[in-house]
Amino acid sequence: YPSGNLAIIITQARDQLICIVQEDKLRTAKIRALFQSDGRSTCYYPTGDEWINMSIQGGQYLDQAGNRIRRWMWPNLSPGPQVPLSPIFISLNRHVGVRILAQNKIFVSFLAMGRQAKFNMGTKVQVSATSQLPPPAQLGEDELLLLAFRVRILQLFDRMRGCLNFPSSEQWNKMQPPMYLMTQAVKILELCMTADISDELRSSIKAIVNA
Repeated sequence: YPSGNLAIIITQARDQLICIVQEDKLRTAKIRALFQSDGRSTCYYPTGDEWINMSIQGGQYLDQAGNRIRRWMWPNLSPGPQVPLSPIFISLNRHVGVRILAQNKIFVSFLAMGRQAKFNMGTKVQVSATSQLPPPAQLGEDELLLLAFRVRILQLFDRMRGCLNFPSSEQWNKMQPPMYLMTQAVKILELCMTADISDELRSSIKAIVNA
């Protein structure tokens, strides 16, 4: 950066390249984006919340509340109907931008003092006609419980905000949680149905998200 702080790091770990974009701070600089040559990439909001997440199957674009704004699949990599990608451009800060045009056209651009550097961090996964992508990994018991407790905590925070907004009324106690929390609760219950967990744990998780 013009400040002298390190902006972009490109390194090699075992058999893949990794590109890291840092925020413009001298110490304890947060990671704003991480791109890997195996097709996995993540961009983060300044708050640390996930902004864009990509894999060899496709990607998704989230708002700061965790709601999915857009989802797409890379062409010819997934069976069934496919959601094409519309070009995406985001500014991580005033100097670094990310442009996503295709799986093999993901550009990180750096602009400062009238000069620009551009890196193509895209990749192209070759899939033969007889091969298939590996099935998504199932979540374990601990991961499912953590997801359930996270939704429950967010539900409680939402009720606390309602209580502060209506301190002299019981109306807040009758309010429904935000749609994105209801959607997350449904997704967790769907994951529980396909996960290899006990019926007792499945019931416990259901009770947590529906409390």
